[in-house]
Amino acid sequence: MDIDLALEKLNKDDKMWKFIKYYERPYFKPKNDYFQSLMHSIVFQQLSGKVANIIYQRLTDLLPGSRITPKKILILSNNSMRKAGLSLQKINYIKNLANYFDNNIFNRSKVEEMSNEEISLELIKIKGIGQWTVDMFLMFSLNRSDVMPYSDLGIQKGMKIVFDLKELPKKNEMKIFSEKWKPYRTIACWYLWKIADDGVS
Repeated sequence: MDIDLALEKLNKDDKMWKFIKYYERPYFKPKNDYFQSLMHSIVFQQLSGKVANIIYQRLTDLLPGSRITPKKILILSNNSMRKAGLSLQKINYIKNLANYFDNNIFNRSKVEEMSNEEISLELIKIKGIGQWTVDMFLMFSLNRSDVMPYSDLGIQKGMKIVFDLKELPKKNEMKIFSEKWKPYRTIACWYLWKIADDGVS
């Protein structure tokens, strides 16, 4: 991911540059443990960061050793995972994910040959993995530079502020607004989240 080229492009946007100047340079570090990254996303679905962090820590404390693996997850009882704070639905999702990784090759060498669309089609086969989770995986685990998570509320709020909209933008509007940021929409999203968090206008 070339941050310099991305910033050069985004700073030419007559709306975005006014916000970019207030923030530090974006930083993305790839994550090579794909199972752990996706499991983390499932735990965090529809929860505040604080609560999700507590549950995730309790879950990892149940596992022997320092590394989280599909096999270790599969031997955990549903009851112990429930006591960690997970809903039965999320337990099923996490075990579906563990089963997939235990029975399929989904490693760096394979993924590097796949497009974003191919990765999305593959992962969405796993019950519990939706498009938002795939988008977060593409952005923060694989560091793909051109991802736009249309369903993300933070991105919608950020766009509302940047483009001075009365309402949150719909998917078609977001496609139009973000067209000029290609092929660096991931970096644009990094700023949109910051803008949404700060409520800057």
